[in-house]
Amino acid sequence: MAANKQAAYQAVAKNLVELIGGKENIQGAAHCATRLRIVLHDNDLMNVKEIEKLDYAKGAFLAGDQLQVIFGAGTVNDVYAAFRVEAGIQDMSLSDVKAQSAQKQNAFQRGIKALSDVFVQIIPGLLAAALLMGITGLLGQKGIFGEQSVVEMYPAIAGLNRFIQIMSTGIFTILPLLVVYSATKRFGGNPVLGLVMGAIMLHPDLGNAFDVGSGKVNPEIINLFGLKVELVGFQGGIIIALMMGVVVAKLDQFFNRKVPDMIKLFIAPLATVVISGLLLFTIVGPFGRFLADTITSGLMWSVTNFGAVGFMLFAGLQQVLVITGLHHVLGAVEAQLIANTGQNFLMPLMSVALMGQAGSVFGFTLAHWKQEKVRQIGLSAFGSTFFGISEPALFGVNIKYKFPLIMGCIAGAIGGAYVYFTKVKAIGFGATAIPGFAIVSTNGGGHLQYVIANVLALAIGFILTLLYAKMKKTNVE
Repeated sequence: MAANKQAAYQAVAKNLVELIGGKENIQGAAHCATRLRIVLHDNDLMNVKEIEKLDYAKGAFLAGDQLQVIFGAGTVNDVYAAFRVEAGIQDMSLSDVKAQSAQKQNAFQRGIKALSDVFVQIIPGLLAAALLMGITGLLGQKGIFGEQSVVEMYPAIAGLNRFIQIMSTGIFTILPLLVVYSATKRFGGNPVLGLVMGAIMLHPDLGNAFDVGSGKVNPEIINLFGLKVELVGFQGGIIIALMMGVVVAKLDQFFNRKVPDMIKLFIAPLATVVISGLLLFTIVGPFGRFLADTITSGLMWSVTNFGAVGFMLFAGLQQVLVITGLHHVLGAVEAQLIANTGQNFLMPLMSVALMGQAGSVFGFTLAHWKQEKVRQIGLSAFGSTFFGISEPALFGVNIKYKFPLIMGCIAGAIGGAYVYFTKVKAIGFGATAIPGFAIVSTNGGGHLQYVIANVLALAIGFILTLLYAKMKKTNVE
């Protein structure tokens, strides 16, 4: 039996190599828990339709310049082992494949990916903090479990609640520092110099940015080479921190190339920190504040002036951004929103947009339940959406057959309207769907409304897609 399976995997691997243009067209390959991921020199040489018909394959799609073939947990390991032998390639990690894929991207795509990479390292800490905020909110707010808060009903846990409050806000007090560190590291600089710059941004001798902004504190003003510079900190300066990470990294690289080795250890970091600091207070800081205020004001203006229509447009089109990869820039916008307003109204919209696509992929799957391939890829894609991953649904089904994508967008838009009227907001970012529940604000019964909004989008996407498929009697090739 084992020998028969091995022979079957080898046959699949051999056919797969042929369908992707041969060994010479393979740039790299690896696998995750369920999918074989292949980077090709020329994507036009592959035949996705025929790849989907391979034994054990549950679907195939192109995402981020990677051909991803879904084989399922366990099976993918065996297929990958046979594929490596057939293709004559070395074992590679997912990070290796991502690096190979990035080489094929243009400058704009690489920039978007780099921005996403900066926040990847930070998001786990933000999610932990947001979850703790949700817990302390549930314990401290009145009206959730009765007229009294949980802490008032059980005073013995007041100390625990206070402890959770402190832990939940810790990361936000140093978030610009973490962003500078991560950005400096991502763009090839010494991350310790990023930490130094982050510490300068939050130095206690600088006027607190929030206090200065509210008029509580008058900042110290110094004369710096004829320029009047306000010594104001950069609390909440996420976009400034991103920009400074790039500045520190590039200056660090420059001075390490130009300074002689004999004095490099002393001069290179000194020059990097001093010049970065000058740029921070004279150019990058003022421009970054203007840019951040413009983005935040623009978003808030759209909410005020477009109301439900603005929410519907964003939720209806957000998954289109996922298709293009542009959704990665939203992390920086969300972080700036939280820094400026304390809340994030984009996350619930992204979640209902995701659930609209989830409903449509399930509706399509149910309408074509008798087709085994559709059933396998549809159920797998549907399951991944509940954990915030929509690419399998988008590329495996919805884009391929077009109308499920449209129905999902309509469902997302309707969910967006519900989010607007119920005022659901988040206190963190980086998670949607089920994981996103942890970062929903408790204000106004936020958790219940969040669940209703997502279920609504899911149900509408499902019903619209199922009805359309039945009425038009759509076929699956």
